[in-house]
Amino acid sequence: MKSARFAISAEILDPVALAGSVAEHPWRPLDALRGKVVGFIDNSKPNFQHLVDDISQFLVSRYGVASVVKHRKFAASIPAPADILEDIEEKCDLVITGSGD
Repeated sequence: MKSARFAISAEILDPVALAGSVAEHPWRPLDALRGKVVGFIDNSKPNFQHLVDDISQFLVSRYGVASVVKHRKFAASIPAPADILEDIEEKCDLVITGSGD
């Protein structure tokens, strides 16, 4: 009986996204919150808007945050549109994103 040899090959894919480099996304820690503008991106999960309202009021009254910018995404699974990201980048010193439920 003859023996047969088969070539077997497999391609292994790594589903992990590459992390952005610090040079691409420069950031610096804030020295304080007083006088800063804080942005929130609401991902449309239930109750997050209530949390944002409470945190906003707390940051303004306790830490002297100058103002708060709020944006709401269409859905949690959809990235924020470019106009929201541009507005946040232009106006805010700090951005908080999150979910509720």
